[in-house]
Amino acid sequence: MQTAFLLWNDENIKEAAQFLKAHEVVAFPTETVYGLGADATSEIAIDKIFKAKGRPSDNPLIVHLSNVEQLAQYVETIPTKARLLIDAFMPGPLTIVLKSNGTIAKNVTAGLDTVGVRIPDHPAARQLIEAAGRPIAAPSANLSGKPSPTSAVHVFQDLNGKIKAILDGGPTGVGVESTVVDCTKDELTILRPGGVTKQELETVLQEAVIDLTEAETKVAPKSPGMKYTHYEPEVPLILIEGDAAFFGQQLHKYQQEGKKVGVLVSEELSREIAADVVVSCGSREEIASVANQLYQSLRTFKSSDVDIILAETFNEDGVGQAVMNRLRKAATYIAFPDA
Repeated sequence: MQTAFLLWNDENIKEAAQFLKAHEVVAFPTETVYGLGADATSEIAIDKIFKAKGRPSDNPLIVHLSNVEQLAQYVETIPTKARLLIDAFMPGPLTIVLKSNGTIAKNVTAGLDTVGVRIPDHPAARQLIEAAGRPIAAPSANLSGKPSPTSAVHVFQDLNGKIKAILDGGPTGVGVESTVVDCTKDELTILRPGGVTKQELETVLQEAVIDLTEAETKVAPKSPGMKYTHYEPEVPLILIEGDAAFFGQQLHKYQQEGKKVGVLVSEELSREIAADVVVSCGSREEIASVANQLYQSLRTFKSSDVDIILAETFNEDGVGQAVMNRLRKAATYIAFPDA
């Protein structure tokens, strides 16, 4: 299959929408990462997503809509708390899990009676969904388990020849995926941290929100990112829990072993250390910049020939929780200072 590379304009929106109507798979930009989209009501189309990504079929997909009014077509009810979140954060990097009314294809929901839905805050995404005239199921547009794509070039590197088209809308803004919140019970729970923080959710709801993202689960996941390893670079990544001195000790240890070491660090730490490959992923003082650059930074190592990557840890306030969630899932293991 030849993958068409389409620059975002009105004519190419129409062409991409025609592909979707024909049960094909199209990558498109959102404000978080690039999504790999297909008609959410077509099992045939959805199967092509799983095949292209190499994604396990028991991992549910998020359904993308172009406006709030469409929600009622695909869910049983919209509880009051869910409406509060919709009003506050949609369009935006928030996915809410609701009871499905059965309209969405079963392989989108992995056979569950729930469905995750969101309205992306990117005009190209909403234009494409509207032009297609149907809900679009879309995981991140990368090979399963690898860093998510934040540019059309990333998608091309992973999926050229595996999908029908890539709609290029430029680099994404948030840089990490949407926050996923289960709204099927009275007590709301975060299934995946992302662009909307726990603090922001609690401010709107005026109550505590349970965070399940650090819990290991062996049951069927309601959300992407809960069960399988994600975001892995090409070589082992060691997450270093500790201060700059401990980071330096670990770096020296691997260098003494004769390894070519890459480091994924903040701008601040990058000025203090020397390694074979130093990749800065933003400032510790502006954690949103780290979220924005994280996947791009992880992908940078693909073109290097390092043997191992050492990664800095970050404060988990705000979107830092999403950053650390992704780094922990990417890590081969975590190194702690001796007690």
